[in-house]
Amino acid sequence: MTEFTTIASGLRFPEGPVVLPDGSIILVEIEAGRITRVAPDGAVDIVAQPGGGPNGLAIGPDGKLYCCNNGGFAYHDHGGLLVPGGQPDDYSGGRIERIDLVTGAVEILYQSGDFGCSLRGPNDIVFDAHGGFWFTDHGKTRPRERDVTGIFYAKADGSYLEEVIFPSENPNGIGLSPDGCTLYAAETYTCRLMAFRITAPGKIDATAGLGGAGIPLYRPAGYKFFDSLGVEAGGNICVATIGECGISVISPAGELIDFVATDDPFTTNICWGGADMMDAYITLSGTGRLVKTRWPRPGLALAY
Repeated sequence: MTEFTTIASGLRFPEGPVVLPDGSIILVEIEAGRITRVAPDGAVDIVAQPGGGPNGLAIGPDGKLYCCNNGGFAYHDHGGLLVPGGQPDDYSGGRIERIDLVTGAVEILYQSGDFGCSLRGPNDIVFDAHGGFWFTDHGKTRPRERDVTGIFYAKADGSYLEEVIFPSENPNGIGLSPDGCTLYAAETYTCRLMAFRITAPGKIDATAGLGGAGIPLYRPAGYKFFDSLGVEAGGNICVATIGECGISVISPAGELIDFVATDDPFTTNICWGGADMMDAYITLSGTGRLVKTRWPRPGLALAY
């Protein structure tokens, strides 16, 4: 059994962890609508309060924090677990925000309607080596209906936004292969890991699969749903897995090579830090914890 150390607890549905150079971890508390810094000793400080539903995070080329804001969820308590639900009455709209880590100032970089795009529930984000970023839109669920959404590419200066992949079945986690040539996206309800061949910055091969651009790489059996993902330096894709909870480690060839079990049904994200990039930080969102463990392989260093 993998041993975990709890770094912080009492968080309100934490997700989107990013390890900073000083060893602290920036993450979101989706239910509380805030961005939080967790120091190596577990001290917790609020960095910014964008409201809505801050979700995936990434550091951009300007050193600022880029945030996928899903506009909020409805929540309920289920036997001591904080569980997200459908679109809330106070849904504030999907957007991409840029946050100054020093001042906490929040700027809306893109919002629904910009460049003719509809943003319902932006979820997760990854920067490429060219200074642009890919992000998923998980959409929103309402009684008897669910949004059909896509995967987007944008420039960090606010000058360009495009829905590159449509449709996608409630895409959640997103990541890039070490060589930057493959885009990975995890779909929650289909529990599929999809692979897309990148042909140029912000462009993919639209003819790669029989049903369009994506190639289904892996889909597990059992009561599982995919959330966010991270990529190892060697190319394996580590997908946070809800339900039968843990981290599913999938090879670029589509083989399950490991499953690291956790004790929270809402295991939602993984990132890496440390001098050897083998300190893994995992968000256990239902119980409100950030935990740490030593990973058997190094994680991939992010673009910024």
